[in-house]
Amino acid sequence: MAQLIKYWNTLKGSYWFIPTVMSIAAAILSFVLTAIDSRIGDAWVAQMPWIYSIQADGARGLLTTVAGSMIGVAGVTFSITIAALSYTTSTLGPRLLTNFMNDRGNQITLGTFVSTFVYCLLLLRVVQAGHESNAAFVPHLSLAFAVGMAVASLAVLIYFIHHITESLHVSNVVANVARDLDSAIDGYEARVEADREKPAANLPADFDQQAVAVRANGDGYIQNLVFGSLVNTAARHDLVLRIERAPGDFVSAGQTLLWAWPAARVDEDISHALVGAYAWGRQRTESQDVFFLVNELVEIAARALSPGINDPYTAMGCLDWLSGALHRVARHDICSRHGFDSDDKLRVWARGFDFEALASAIFDQLRAYFASDRNAAVHMLTRIGDAGEFLRGPDQRRLMQNQADALHEAAVAAMTSELDRRAVEQAYRRAVRLIDKRDFG
Repeated sequence: MAQLIKYWNTLKGSYWFIPTVMSIAAAILSFVLTAIDSRIGDAWVAQMPWIYSIQADGARGLLTTVAGSMIGVAGVTFSITIAALSYTTSTLGPRLLTNFMNDRGNQITLGTFVSTFVYCLLLLRVVQAGHESNAAFVPHLSLAFAVGMAVASLAVLIYFIHHITESLHVSNVVANVARDLDSAIDGYEARVEADREKPAANLPADFDQQAVAVRANGDGYIQNLVFGSLVNTAARHDLVLRIERAPGDFVSAGQTLLWAWPAARVDEDISHALVGAYAWGRQRTESQDVFFLVNELVEIAARALSPGINDPYTAMGCLDWLSGALHRVARHDICSRHGFDSDDKLRVWARGFDFEALASAIFDQLRAYFASDRNAAVHMLTRIGDAGEFLRGPDQRRLMQNQADALHEAAVAAMTSELDRRAVEQAYRRAVRLIDKRDFG
């Protein structure tokens, strides 16, 4: 099942899938409309002045012109897309290549041009001039649809020029990744919320002594994990599982994926079924992997602060969106996700991502880059302080205090101007007050 989900996600995200479907639909449409034209004839054309009547030579010329222009425009569109991808991978990071390949607007644009070409090409074969042995056949209804598809293609071209320009704007790129991050957190919250009323997830007392390792049979990044499959398998065979590797982790052949208790009930077939709940591939994907999206924003911010680009405001924008996700996790108190059977008995124990893990992924990875820039350092201290409004309990406040201390120390050491050090000090003191809830205005 995990492999099927992986293949389906890969298929949906491929650049050729939607254009292929649209081309097949256009081919079918050409056959259907040709059959209708052969049945209704051409007498109806005279009653509809808005449909112009042309002869076979004119129909061939029209279809040839539209088909030729469509394949030319498709080539230009593809070239523009490649240029956009080249810019994105060199400036914002290669992992964003997948985002552009998955863009529905780009896929539908290419599909529109290719399907119009296929439609006109297949329609050309049925246009016949009158001869002694054969009657003339001009499919007027099909030609009207060809003209309509050509006009629609022109509208799509105008949309594409606007869309590709917008999609290259770094603020839109960052916001789109942040939107995907919010969707991923939504999905995680929905799954965890279902387990919130379940009993405490306590492993058996002898779990460490009696559990057996279930190991991977291949190498790669875990892309999908069918959690329900693990729960069902564990319930059928009265097992308790502890997951060690989750989506986003890299595994090697023979590495432990999970532990199954008790070892006496785990045979080769059960082990194979448990491994089958995992699917891995050559790269990380956003499916079930929240930290992949976090790392995309972190990478954009880190590149923006590199000496070759030196764009601190893009880095600040990334931090703003990451801070929004952090506030949301703090506010909703996301807990670990576990799996229970129909009798509310623990079957799968899994570590989840929490506030501490997300804060570490954001601030620990970006601290070295932000500390070297005065504006960026002040902005990060401001965002750390803003989190104080959403913190729940002393542990989260202590964590953010440590983050503020670490950034303050690194930034003060990096500043060469006394004025810059004062700005960092002022931002640090305000952040500490907000974290401790002592800032009243």
